[in-house]
Amino acid sequence: MKKLAIITTHPIQYNAPLFREMTQAKKFEVKVFYTWGESVLQNKFDPGFGKTVEWDVDLLNGYPFEFVKNISKTPGSHHNKGIDNPNLIAVVEEWGADAILIFGWNFKSHLKAMRYFHKKIPVLFRGDSTLIDKQPVIKRILRKLVLQSVYRNVDYFLYVGQANKAYFKSAGVKGQQLIFAPHAIDLSFFKKEATVSLLKTRFGILQDDLVFLFAGKLDAKKDPLLLLQSFLAVAKSTSHLIIAGDGELREELEKNARGKSNVHLLGFQNQSQMPALYNAADVFVLPSKGPNETWGLAINEAMACGCSIIASDKCGGASDLVIEGKNGFVFKATNALELKNRLNWFQENRNQLDAFSQQSVQQIQSFNYTKMIDSLDSILAQNV
Repeated sequence: MKKLAIITTHPIQYNAPLFREMTQAKKFEVKVFYTWGESVLQNKFDPGFGKTVEWDVDLLNGYPFEFVKNISKTPGSHHNKGIDNPNLIAVVEEWGADAILIFGWNFKSHLKAMRYFHKKIPVLFRGDSTLIDKQPVIKRILRKLVLQSVYRNVDYFLYVGQANKAYFKSAGVKGQQLIFAPHAIDLSFFKKEATVSLLKTRFGILQDDLVFLFAGKLDAKKDPLLLLQSFLAVAKSTSHLIIAGDGELREELEKNARGKSNVHLLGFQNQSQMPALYNAADVFVLPSKGPNETWGLAINEAMACGCSIIASDKCGGASDLVIEGKNGFVFKATNALELKNRLNWFQENRNQLDAFSQQSVQQIQSFNYTKMIDSLDSILAQNV
């Protein structure tokens, strides 16, 4: 089989199932090279959640991997020099890679590998940046010049959705270089269940009550405060809001929700707890205002569990995943009136929930790992 080396910084809960499925598909051989180094297993403080996070799902089982030695004095994916692996190229060559797939270029070692392997073996790149956040003209011009310099070392770009595709095209990437490889989740892990979650009983939520859900980091970027305030302004007695997550805004959210029996702040919920949470909800709301809300994979998860969606237009995945008036709505970020109207629409049109739920489940099925694996297999077959 052809051998594909994957270069990425560290194990994350969204990629591990993808790497396992690649390995199980046996269409090509894969090995993941983690460039943060083995220290990432000890450094689990997440600044977004404001706490140490240890995921309760296995991120290293079912696929070959190697932690590459990182000599950075301040290792991490938050700055360019945090990923510095002098022997990365050597270990990839020693393994005998026929092609490389790089997740993220703005790291010292990743960019070096990209330039080194260019014209030796096919170089593939996966990113999820968009043009959704507006920037001054000078910044846009400078960004384009930088990206053109970097992207000339890439043969194929795996775009995750339409906003990401537009981003690559704006940097001069040719159409034949663009391959659709959708942002996906493990659909078998997140799925619609007929049983009513015990969470409803726990919080005194009746079976016929309407449940809105937010799940994510409680920070300004995600804008959960806008959701809470909008919900409180329009909520009926049979509606509830669940907020799951932790972060810098938790104290302010608790203050605003104090004494409100229909608002439930759960704190951080680990990965194994999320399917039950989504299944307890009717409508998932992601009110992000950015900047840099590249996709919003929580939308994928919620849709797989049958949730209707309300998402802001700053979510990169909204245009691909939300079919307006069929499985949800997109509103203008920070626009409280528009968000209130969308929340109230679901309260006034509860008879549409089943149809919206079915549409969500149907829509998300095409955003799967198999499509990415098939795209990679096609590239390897044609170029190696």
